[in-house]
Amino acid sequence: MEAEDRLSQTLTALADPTRRAILARLAQGETSVTELAEPFKMSLPAVSKHLKVLERAGLISRSREAQWRPCKLEPEPLKEVDGWLGSYRRLWEERFDRLDAYLKTLKPDGEIH
Repeated sequence: MEAEDRLSQTLTALADPTRRAILARLAQGETSVTELAEPFKMSLPAVSKHLKVLERAGLISRSREAQWRPCKLEPEPLKEVDGWLGSYRRLWEERFDRLDAYLKTLKPDGEIH
């Protein structure tokens, strides 16, 4: 899969607040689908659909251990999003630094009111 397609898939998966909450829970450690579903007012099949979206985006993995099917956070796609956002972060930091330098030239003592 091309990087741009993966980024789009990751951002689409992250667009839903339920999926973000699931990822936040998995950041604490792997857990079962049943445990992931507990805080949500939705059916287990509905939670499973969210998990499938996260899995297709590479954000989680699922395994099977006897009767237990743990879900685990996979951070690599999040690192890719962070890398993509990093260039914009640097752009805005540079712009704010230039604005700060300009504002300091307006007041000889460096104070801004």
